[in-house]
Amino acid sequence: MTTQELLVIGTYPYWDMTAMNAEYTMHHVESDVAAAALPTALLERVEAIAVKFHTLPESLMAAMPSLRVIANYGVGFDNIDIPAATARGIAVTNTPDVLSDEVADLAVGMLIAQARRLVEAEAWVTEGRWSRDGAFPLQMRVWGKRAGIVGLGRIGREIADRLVAFKMDISYYARTPKETPGWRHYDSVDALAADVDFLIVALAGGPETQGLVGEAALHALGPEGIVVNISRGSTIDEAAMIEALRTKALGGAALDVFENEPNIDPRFLTLENVLLQPHQASATRDTRAAMGALQRENVAAYFAGTSLKTPVNPPAEAFGRSTT
Repeated sequence: MTTQELLVIGTYPYWDMTAMNAEYTMHHVESDVAAAALPTALLERVEAIAVKFHTLPESLMAAMPSLRVIANYGVGFDNIDIPAATARGIAVTNTPDVLSDEVADLAVGMLIAQARRLVEAEAWVTEGRWSRDGAFPLQMRVWGKRAGIVGLGRIGREIADRLVAFKMDISYYARTPKETPGWRHYDSVDALAADVDFLIVALAGGPETQGLVGEAALHALGPEGIVVNISRGSTIDEAAMIEALRTKALGGAALDVFENEPNIDPRFLTLENVLLQPHQASATRDTRAAMGALQRENVAAYFAGTSLKTPVNPPAEAFGRSTT
């Protein structure tokens, strides 16, 4: 068995576990709390971590003096204390690009489902209301509307490209203008929300984007507007959104992410104008297999002493493992 040790944190499908077990001496735990409780001798010698959907606080890094790489499963890395990792000479990687199309697909699907109320329409049929009460009420058109993308990164760009096919007018919020085919740039989320019918949030998580979509933006979107969130629950002021939905100041919401998932605010369950999803934007077999493979490529690159595939924290070149 190889002497290269890998600490694996989180619940992985069998294909990822089989692949990691074949390449490394694997130590698997289900959570960061369980990782912190591992024997001190093990924590002190582990150089690499593969983590899926769990936090990596500075306290755990401090208990692992040999740690040199944290391979994160997912494009977002707000679950990891990046400044602490960088200060300790620990490289962090993520799995971008391989999930952008998948997330964009769900964002568009959620928008259509909310605007046309597809879930309620199915119930109209299955509950016998079509034959009893007649046609389902008229809903909102999707094509040809004005779409605002909050965050025109990899995923935001894929969403916008899809909405162009729906003959939509595209605007976006970003800190600086991007190269686009004539799309309008806004440096204010509130101003963007006031000028669109649909607001799709595709921001990175973390302190910089905490509550960036606030009460003013939600009210500017208005009683006919719809907000879609496939980023992080923290990017929208959740309390303000619930209140805006309850009072119909905001027309509707389609949400794949929440502040306290999976224990979401129970008030969401009482609202009729919201579509709820279980944080499953990247959750297809194809994409999750690609994410796992890219995560393993980063771990393999570290142990081989070569450049990491998708580093998050610079300078990436400083984190290679010497092979001499």
